[in-house]
Amino acid sequence: MERHFDEELRLLKEKLLQMASLVEEAIANAVKALVERKHETAEEVIRSDEAINLLEIEVDELCLRLFALRQPIATDLRFIASAMKINNDLERMGDLAVNIAERTVELLKEPPLKPLIDIPRMAQLAQKMVKDSLDAFVNADAELARNVCQRDDEIDNLNDQVFRELLTYMIQDAKTITRAVDLILVGRHIERIADHATNIGEDVVYMVKGKTIKHHIEEKKGNA
Repeated sequence: MERHFDEELRLLKEKLLQMASLVEEAIANAVKALVERKHETAEEVIRSDEAINLLEIEVDELCLRLFALRQPIATDLRFIASAMKINNDLERMGDLAVNIAERTVELLKEPPLKPLIDIPRMAQLAQKMVKDSLDAFVNADAELARNVCQRDDEIDNLNDQVFRELLTYMIQDAKTITRAVDLILVGRHIERIADHATNIGEDVVYMVKGKTIKHHIEEKKGNA
């Protein structure tokens, strides 16, 4: 019985990593389509969403079945609970990659507004956060997970910078508004991807240490 449970946990981890791989690829391709102005790549990202959604349902059902039939405790309980939350974050990242691809399709209908510098930089940082958060999950590495969470501010600052620059374009020339708004939305989608990577990092810390670090709970408890 115990061996069968271990096999089910291994299958859950494999399914989650399979989904993570698809999501990472979708994010990378969405940004590539934007930077290299590749319409077909953007369309591929949009089409890839169905496979991610199907895996999300599969992982969710597997987690619920393990809760119902195995009644896990301690470490196993935290692993399955974290897997459910990570599953949701990955699905949302897939949706955000699709959103970027959809904005790209619209942006490709017009000439480039400006050379893209900060948005690709944001994307690069966000993709590294996603990769490291998943590596932290695979290796049960709480320290790496905490490190991912600490990087979120850099993405937020870059997003603010992108917004301010594009706002200047819109003020100076009304004909740039549609393209500028699309790029602002792309920046916001990348910022949200980083937020979901941070969520995964927080879930990994909970899974490994049994500690909640969301909303700076640790600091608040320490000051109580």
